[in-house]
Amino acid sequence: MGAGAKHRMVFIDRLLATLVHLRHGVTHHVLACWFGADRSTVTRAIGEVRPLLAERGCTISPGVRLRTLAEFVDHLGQAGKTGIIDGTENQIRRPAIGRKDRDKFISGKNKQNAVKAMVFTDGDGRPLFCSPPRPGSCADITHARKLRLVKLLADGPPVEILADAGYQGLGAQTGGRVVTPPHRKFKKNAPDWYEEMDERQRKAHSSRRIRVEHGIAHLQNWRYWPVASAAESTWTTPSKPSPACCPSNRPQTESWLGRREHRGPGLRRLTANRARARW
Repeated sequence: MGAGAKHRMVFIDRLLATLVHLRHGVTHHVLACWFGADRSTVTRAIGEVRPLLAERGCTISPGVRLRTLAEFVDHLGQAGKTGIIDGTENQIRRPAIGRKDRDKFISGKNKQNAVKAMVFTDGDGRPLFCSPPRPGSCADITHARKLRLVKLLADGPPVEILADAGYQGLGAQTGGRVVTPPHRKFKKNAPDWYEEMDERQRKAHSSRRIRVEHGIAHLQNWRYWPVASAAESTWTTPSKPSPACCPSNRPQTESWLGRREHRGPGLRRLTANRARARW
């Protein structure tokens, strides 16, 4: 008990340093100068505070927090509110050569290596839950099924969840609890009256679910999804889902800052060769 060096930063300073780092992306070196501590002290403080924030969950009301997808569905049923779901992608570095699932990270939408997460908000766009990330090639409806969303909605309380066209088909599997834009009956040579009706219905549905984009933007402002380095297996097998309001459970990395200790073996060799060439 009590092993390791004692902290020179009090808990309030450690919490403040973590929030500033997550919100503004300030490096550990700059935070060390602000708080008058060593860089390793700041790194250790942020690494300890992040799991604490993640375990707190998402505050809905005093004493009520959401930590799982089942709790999210139960909360919507008890409160009688409408939920909104949508998938978002985050670009990552290309996985290393020789990895078996290397092609799974290529997104068919953006044609780049990415990971995908599903964000759950209420009708006002407030983030309530965020799923673990999956490779970018995973379809939105497949991601929802692997999260057991269909079973939770079918066996849970009657709720209404708005989704885009990527989730068409979940409505029939959940008894109409997932509302998506209507299917087009005429793919070619549609009458003018049908085009006007289809456009009107899609705009009405889009105006209701547009607030989920505000929740996604909120997570992006808090650096919830990092610029992951290549071949990070934590993307495919996370320990547990992270609450959407706590951007603290992401992998502790600053690869986008160019720090040498976070570079891959290839970059380390390249840096060493350049150093020898200079000498």
